[in-house]
Amino acid sequence: MNTGYFRVAAAVPSVNVADVEHNVESIVKMCKELDDKGVMLAVFPELSVTGYTCADLFHQERLIEAAVAGIDRLQEFSNTLNLVFIVGAPVRHNGALYNCAIAIGGGEILAIVPKTYLPNYNEFYEKRWFTPANSEGFNNDVIIDINGVKVGMEICEDLWTPIPPSTELALAGAHVIVNLSASNDIIGKYNYLIDLIKRQSASCIGAYVYASAGYGESTTDLVFDGKAVISENGSVLAINRRWQYEPTYVISDIDIAAIERDRMHIMSFNDCKAANRKKQYKTVFANVTPTADNELYRSIPPHPFVPSEDKIIDERCEEIINIQVAGLARRLDATYTKHLVIGISGGLDSTLALLVATKTFDRLGLDRKGIIGVTMPGFGTTDRTYTNALSLMAALGITIKEISIANAVTQHFKDIDHDISVHDVTYENSQARERTQILMDIANQTGAMVLGTGDLSELALGWATYNGDHMSMYGVNAGIPKTLVRYLVRWFATHAATESERETLMDIVDTPISPELIPADEHGNIKQKTEDLVGPYELHDFFLYYTLRYGFTPRRIFMMACKAYEGVYDRDTIKHWITTFFRRFFNQQFKRSCMPDGPKVGSVCLSPRGDWRMPSDASSKLWIKECESL
Repeated sequence: MNTGYFRVAAAVPSVNVADVEHNVESIVKMCKELDDKGVMLAVFPELSVTGYTCADLFHQERLIEAAVAGIDRLQEFSNTLNLVFIVGAPVRHNGALYNCAIAIGGGEILAIVPKTYLPNYNEFYEKRWFTPANSEGFNNDVIIDINGVKVGMEICEDLWTPIPPSTELALAGAHVIVNLSASNDIIGKYNYLIDLIKRQSASCIGAYVYASAGYGESTTDLVFDGKAVISENGSVLAINRRWQYEPTYVISDIDIAAIERDRMHIMSFNDCKAANRKKQYKTVFANVTPTADNELYRSIPPHPFVPSEDKIIDERCEEIINIQVAGLARRLDATYTKHLVIGISGGLDSTLALLVATKTFDRLGLDRKGIIGVTMPGFGTTDRTYTNALSLMAALGITIKEISIANAVTQHFKDIDHDISVHDVTYENSQARERTQILMDIANQTGAMVLGTGDLSELALGWATYNGDHMSMYGVNAGIPKTLVRYLVRWFATHAATESERETLMDIVDTPISPELIPADEHGNIKQKTEDLVGPYELHDFFLYYTLRYGFTPRRIFMMACKAYEGVYDRDTIKHWITTFFRRFFNQQFKRSCMPDGPKVGSVCLSPRGDWRMPSDASSKLWIKECESL
């Protein structure tokens, strides 16, 4: 295992029915190639030593003897490898024949596990030849420990049962489940099987490595498409192209650290484990020193909060918006409120909040004029954001108010004896608090609620003025990180009702992120850019996701970020901003401890009432020290 990863392969070798010598050589050839790629565990299909479709030949002594000789050959060959591989073969035991998974490594037969559930369909009447596990004391009670990673085995039909052996193996500690299969292809079966594999890896909070028979098996009555799938906790990491005439395989690095964290964190898994300790498992140990290969065989998306598959973009975005709308609708309904007040800056966050508000009013059958959008130009407001704010409000048909804060804040500076030419934190925060006061007072005038616009990324970094834009009656963006806010606004633009609305939204997407609390430059452009001050939001969202979702160390998150942003940010830049992230994340907890209500949208949330409960005075020393050592 390298920095928490464990490299596995699902392989579909060349097969010739009942030709053991050919099949063994094909397995040998593939194992050599996988060994060169640093694979630590390779999985081959069910009965891959003989071929799955031997039928009544399984009871021919010559084939049984050849299978034994083939396993002996593979055992001897394994001395030359730095991996464990698992093949399928018929095994005779106490006068019965079993369909078995055989784990081989380091010149030893590490484990032999028979198939637990034998199919009895017309095309797969395995009970004609084989005996199921648990007969004569020959069962599947073995877990292989490879350098600390625990591996359990099941075979084909086992997965399709109400309580697969893999469920019990996972509860017994197996991080990785392998399935040696020979699943033929019929209409509709493939998609169902992939969903089954994903669901089982999710329910086991583990990895599932599936290798199924392919070209070369008999086509007398059935056809085998040669599937190789690696899934982890509900997601497919690697999958091959089916219907290949040549041997094929897929490789992926399983995130064992993530699996262990989730099993520790999800208490229902441990409750289930405690309630189902019915079976004792033997552990067989294997030490593997993989061939050096620095390539990471899995993708690390640079934007973990953003949908990555084009086919689910509309579905995912609509789901996110529906969560926000449902949260706001219920709050309005519960408080008998028919008016909202929103500060509209012409930036991303207030834009998303306004778009959600209009959808909510439409769904509740309320007049959009009940949404009072207030633009409050100040010392740093640029023509670009001011124009976009007005254009967006007009396009959406809400009530528009414009209130300059310049005079009020200037008077306030006089009252507190602050030099207006000193652009310090007092200069900035006074403007933010003045805007919040205006919104709150208008809400009082109109019987409205103030809708907060701050997002998850700002909450993580504490990038909000305490008792300023930090405060509202409901924070509709509380569960939306900045990278996702930008993505959602762009999505809204593609679905805009008019061209002018689309153009305004796209310009907002392209506008630099800024609180606009410092005067513009000599050309009237934004001078104060948030990402110049606190760092790129895409990096901070990356750090946030892996800190909260998996509890990873700064060192591991740094390593992952270097991979995800290779060619975009250098190591020194990533080190600088990850240090900033952890310093701010700890120091700004006090702002989150009193944050307004808001809907949880994804797996990461900072609500002090639910997902994140942290002392405001906790020390960041351990995290900062590790960041500085990178």
